[in-house]
Amino acid sequence: MPGLTSKLLLTICFLFCSNAVFSQTGWVATPSGTAADLVAVFFTSAETGWIAGDNGYLASTIDGGRTWKTHLLNTTEDINEIYFRNEKNGYIVAGRKMFITSDAGATWRETIIYRPGDFKNGTPEFLSIRFADKKQGLLVGSVLNRTDEVIDSLVMRTKDGGETWHRVTVPSKTELFHLDYNGNSHAWIVGDEGVILATVDGGDTWILQNSKTRLALFNVDFRDDDEGYAVGEKGIILRTENGGLNWQRVTTNNLVNFMRVDFADDKNGWIVGYRGVVLRSSDKGRTWIKQESHTLGNLYGLYITKKYGWAVGAKGTLLGYR
Repeated sequence: MPGLTSKLLLTICFLFCSNAVFSQTGWVATPSGTAADLVAVFFTSAETGWIAGDNGYLASTIDGGRTWKTHLLNTTEDINEIYFRNEKNGYIVAGRKMFITSDAGATWRETIIYRPGDFKNGTPEFLSIRFADKKQGLLVGSVLNRTDEVIDSLVMRTKDGGETWHRVTVPSKTELFHLDYNGNSHAWIVGDEGVILATVDGGDTWILQNSKTRLALFNVDFRDDDEGYAVGEKGIILRTENGGLNWQRVTTNNLVNFMRVDFADDKNGWIVGYRGVVLRSSDKGRTWIKQESHTLGNLYGLYITKKYGWAVGAKGTLLGYR
C-alpha cells in the first residue's frame, strides 16, 4: 500500500498545483503544446478557445486552457487570424486561404474567396476578418506581386455569411492589417504608413482618416461609434473620441512594436507587443501602465474580457489572465 499512497499524494499535489496556477491573478504562463509562433487567439467562452499561428498550426481547448488539442487544416500557410461571430460560426484567415466552421470548430472547410483571374497583376493575401451580423462581413489584406511586394490594398465584402465575396475599392494602396466593426454600419481599417480607413455604410464606401503618422498601424479597437484605439510600430498609440475625425497620440516610455489593443469595457484596455510588453489602461486609454508578463518574447495576439484574457506570441508563448 505505500506505493498506492505515494501515487495518491502525487496526484493530489499535481491537482493542487494546477489549480493554484489557474487561480493566480495577473498574467501567468501556460503550456501551449507547441514551439511554433502563435499569432491569433479567440475564446467563445471561459472554457472554450482557439490558438493559431505559423505553418497552419491550430489548437483548441475546452477546459479553460489547461489542455490543448491540435487540429489539422489543409494548409501550411501561416494563420493570421481566428474570429468567431458566435459560438458555432467561426473563420480562419490563413494567407491566401480561408476556412469556415458552422459546428463550433468540430470541422473546418475551405471556402473560395476569389477565382483565378480575379487578380491579374498579383496574388491576394488576407490578414483580418470581421462580421457586423449574420450575413455582412469584411476581409482585408493586400495584393502581392511575384516577389511578395505589396502593390495594392485589398478589401473584400460578403453579404451571405462568407460564402461569396466581392472586392471593394478603397482610397489606399498600402497593406491593410486589421479591421473592427461597431454595429452593422460603422467600421475602421488600419494599415501600413499610418493608414486609417472608415466607413459608415457597412463597407460599400470608404474614406481616409488623418492619423498624423506614417508609422504602421497593426490593430484597431472601437468601443462604439466614437471611442476608438489604434496601435502599431515603435510604440505608437492613437485614440479618438469622435469616430476618427480626430486622432490623438498617447505617449508612453515603450518604443517596441505594439501588435494588439483590446478593451474589456469602456474604461479598461490592454496592449501587447514585442519583448513581452503588456500595458493596461483603466481610464479609457489616456494613460497606460506596464504589467508583468513574465516573458521577454514577442507577443502577437490578444483576447480580453471582463473576467479573463489570453495573449500569445513567439515560440508557443501562451499567457492567461485572471
